[in-house]
Amino acid sequence: MTIPPEGRTGYALKRAQHALRLRMDESLREVGLTTPQYAVLSLLEVDPGLSNAELARRAFVTPQTMNGIVAKLEAAGLLTRSAHPTHGRLQPTFLTLEGERSLAVAHPHAAEVERRMVLGLGSTAEMALLDALRTCADALEADRGDGGIRDRGPSGRISTEHERSTPRG
Repeated sequence: MTIPPEGRTGYALKRAQHALRLRMDESLREVGLTTPQYAVLSLLEVDPGLSNAELARRAFVTPQTMNGIVAKLEAAGLLTRSAHPTHGRLQPTFLTLEGERSLAVAHPHAAEVERRMVLGLGSTAEMALLDALRTCADALEADRGDGGIRDRGPSGRISTEHERSTPRG
């Protein structure tokens, strides 16, 4: 028996992701950012100094796409890149003061979209949804063998094989 797309988990997940992206784009446009730009700024707020490659992995885009996003944010004065002291081509990326200000203005916009998304759920159902989505992602990422996202700390923050093997200083 064929299951219609609306009855498939993957379809429902993609539909929710698409609706979320459209609403985020709409809301963040008001503060002059795109959803991928907001993602990059948010990642750097939590984990300053990420490389372009790591930003690309965490923002779910190709390194080439990330180059364009980072270049636009750098041209707008929202972030800065500098040469890594020991790795020639690696350029750690950091928020500027203007980037921090822009992110502070954007956060309420993103939070409102997320609040609207889970409006029909109680806090218990929202936490169950978050846990179920993490479980789904973990199941699909398991055994990839490519250094993909693997571990989640007590806060739910994800880390990669590279991060766990690279000392932070």
